[in-house]
Amino acid sequence: MSIEVLYILILLIPLLTAVGVLVCHKNENIRESVTLIGGVSLFLVVVTLAFNYDFEKMVTVTLLEPFPDLSIALRLEPLGLIFALVAGFLWPVTSLYAIGYMRSHHEKNQTRFYTAFAISIFATMAIALSANLLTLFLAYEMLTLFTLPLVTHAGTDAARRAGWTYLGILMTTSIGFLLLAIIWTWSLTGTLEFTAGGILAGKAEPAILGGLLLLFVFGTGKAALMPFHKWLPAAMVAPTPVSSLLHAVAVVKAGVFTILKVAVYIFGIDLVASLDTAYWLSLLAGFTILSASIIAMTKDNLKARLAYSTISQLSYIILAAMLGVATGVLAGSLHIAMHAFAKITLFFCAGAILVSAHKTKVSELNGIGRAMPITMLAFLLAALSIVGLPPLGGSWSKWLLLQATMEAHNMVLLMVLLVSSLLNLFYLVEIPLRGFFAKPVDPSYNSGIKEAPKFSLIAILITTTGCLALFFLVNPAWNLVEKILP
Repeated sequence: MSIEVLYILILLIPLLTAVGVLVCHKNENIRESVTLIGGVSLFLVVVTLAFNYDFEKMVTVTLLEPFPDLSIALRLEPLGLIFALVAGFLWPVTSLYAIGYMRSHHEKNQTRFYTAFAISIFATMAIALSANLLTLFLAYEMLTLFTLPLVTHAGTDAARRAGWTYLGILMTTSIGFLLLAIIWTWSLTGTLEFTAGGILAGKAEPAILGGLLLLFVFGTGKAALMPFHKWLPAAMVAPTPVSSLLHAVAVVKAGVFTILKVAVYIFGIDLVASLDTAYWLSLLAGFTILSASIIAMTKDNLKARLAYSTISQLSYIILAAMLGVATGVLAGSLHIAMHAFAKITLFFCAGAILVSAHKTKVSELNGIGRAMPITMLAFLLAALSIVGLPPLGGSWSKWLLLQATMEAHNMVLLMVLLVSSLLNLFYLVEIPLRGFFAKPVDPSYNSGIKEAPKFSLIAILITTTGCLALFFLVNPAWNLVEKILP
């Protein structure tokens, strides 16, 4: 099978899955089977592409050329493959989790949920395969629009307000800043192609290029860099499978992926290193890391605490991109995968607690680990991966990021990362410690509680295993991220 056909299949499978879900809406078993088959099929196609792709001879497929020398096109590069593999693997796992969650929670409009989810994966894959900024921008906007029905799924006033916040911040930043940056790049270079080493070196004065970098970073609102972060905690009114999509599979990862891709393939890391703006953006990322962690410590609502944790962790990747050193790019690329598996596990566990115990607050979780030991052990392992402790996957990206700050001779950011890890330990590990060791005020408080529905529990076990496997089987991921840099 040719590379061109594999590209098309990667985009076509999620769309066909969405159609299949709509056609089979009257039979929930068939509808959900279609979702799982679509997810597994997509992942197998991405894996096939990974094994057969030659990065020395990258293949481009032009879908449309609206203007001369400006096309909507697909081309895979190593960073895009990492993103595609993560999203491709986690789509069927999240769908499996959603089957248990949506049924047990008696959610309405499940057909709409699975349809919008599939179309969102289509947009995610289009972002991963984008050959240029125009294609990425169009896919980026589609992802915002296709995930909006998921954010507002509950149909309540709170969900609608969250949807307006979500849409308002993401569309305002992308049209007001990101689109302007893309047009400006075109005017300076005459191209929007992602190119090894970048396309902007020598095209303008450093002050102009610094302003352009600022537009790109703030224009990528999905990366949730402060002050454009409030859409993310607001969106937590959505069902937990949607939170998993937002935090691990698609939306926020699309944001930090875009920033990394712009840093590597539009600016080039040598140019980034030379810009004063990059230094100040790295400090802003450091501020976001610490302040979001401190806010997370104050949140009693479990999903709100995890949301601010995500904001903090995303800025690790932004910081990595702004350091302007090769090790930073490697760290940020690995952290996309490492954080995805850990954070989706945490949200899966939060949803399991909601469905099985009907608890949403950290203060309500005393002793729950005795009734839900698998769920709370999974939470503990995922939390330790976020902290960066071996033998869990997050330790590799955290270690590389610490090394990158030393290579950049930035001891302030080194201290930020160390303090942040201690804060992670405090506000995440507190939860399973409460669950296993704290005594509930009322001995009968946790009576009748049991583990999550079997489909959800299987998904939790898969992603928790991923957190461990990424530590011991890091070589394939490492070999791939090394190909990102020329």
